[in-house]
Amino acid sequence: MTRFITRRLAYSLLSLFLLSLTIFLFVRLTGDPAVLFVEPGASQSDLEAIRQQFGLDQPVWVQYVSFIASLVQGDFGQSFYYRTPVFELYLSRLPNSLLLATAAMAFSLLIGIPSGILAAVRVGRFWDSAGKVFALLGLSLPSFWVGLVLILFFSVYLGWLPSSGSGTAAHLVMPAFALGWYFAAAHMRLTRSSMLEVLGSEYIKLARLKGLPESLVIAKHAFKNALIPVLTLAGINLVIMINVAVETVFAWPGIGRLLYEGITFRDFPVVQGVVLMGGGMIVVVNLVIDILYAVIDPRIRLEA
Repeated sequence: MTRFITRRLAYSLLSLFLLSLTIFLFVRLTGDPAVLFVEPGASQSDLEAIRQQFGLDQPVWVQYVSFIASLVQGDFGQSFYYRTPVFELYLSRLPNSLLLATAAMAFSLLIGIPSGILAAVRVGRFWDSAGKVFALLGLSLPSFWVGLVLILFFSVYLGWLPSSGSGTAAHLVMPAFALGWYFAAAHMRLTRSSMLEVLGSEYIKLARLKGLPESLVIAKHAFKNALIPVLTLAGINLVIMINVAVETVFAWPGIGRLLYEGITFRDFPVVQGVVLMGGGMIVVVNLVIDILYAVIDPRIRLEA
C-alpha cells in the first residue's frame, strides 16, 4: 500500500511539473504584456522599463527557474494588471465559483442520475430513446452557447432573470443550468451504461429469482454498485466546474472569469496560477480516488 501511494504521488508531482512548464511557455506565446501597459507610441525605453519591472527582461529559463522557486515557497507571483498577489485574487474569486459549481453539480446529478437509471431500466423503449437524445444534445451544445440562448430568451425577451452579475438566487439560475447541462448529459450516459452492466450480472438475476421486488433490486442491489464510477466522474467534474469560461458569458465573478481576464490582459502570473491550481485540484482528486480504490479493492494495489 505504501509503494502504491508513493508511486501515485510521484506521478502527481510529475504531472504538475509538466503542467507548469507547458503553461509557462504557452502564455509567453501570446505576446508582450508590456505593450498593454504603456501609452500608444511609447518609446522603447518605456517598454524596457515595464519588462524590467515584471521580470520579463531576463532569459526564459531564468524566469522559469525563478517561477518554480517561488512556487516551492507557495508564492504564485503578483498580478501584472491588479498588482495583487495571485493567490489572494484566487481566494477572493473562489467562493463564487464554488457556489456556482455546487448549484450546477446538484442540477446535473438530480437530472443525470435518475434519467440514466430510467433509460437503463427501460432500455430500448421511449425513455431510453429520449435519454439518448438528451445526452446527445447535452454533449454537443457548448455551455457558453446554451448560456447565450438562455440570456436571449429569459433576459431579453421575457425579462424574468438578470442577464449577468451575482448577488441573488436569480443571478445563479441561468449560469448553473448552462454549466450543469453538459455534465448532466455526461452523468446520464455513464449512469445508463453502468446500470446496464450491473443489471446483466449474475447476482441481479439471482435477486430476481428469489422474488425480490423490482424496485428493491434496482435501488439496493443495482444502483449501489453502479454509483461508484458516477461519483468518481462527479468528483472530477466538480473541479472542472470551478475552472470554466462560461462565467464570462454571465459576468460571474469567479475563477473562470479571472482566467479570462488574465488571458485578455496577458497577465502571465494570473494565468499560470489559475491553471496550476486547477490542475492541482484535479491531481489531488485523482490521487484520493486512486487511494480509495486501492483501499476498497486490494487487487488494484497488488497489480504487477
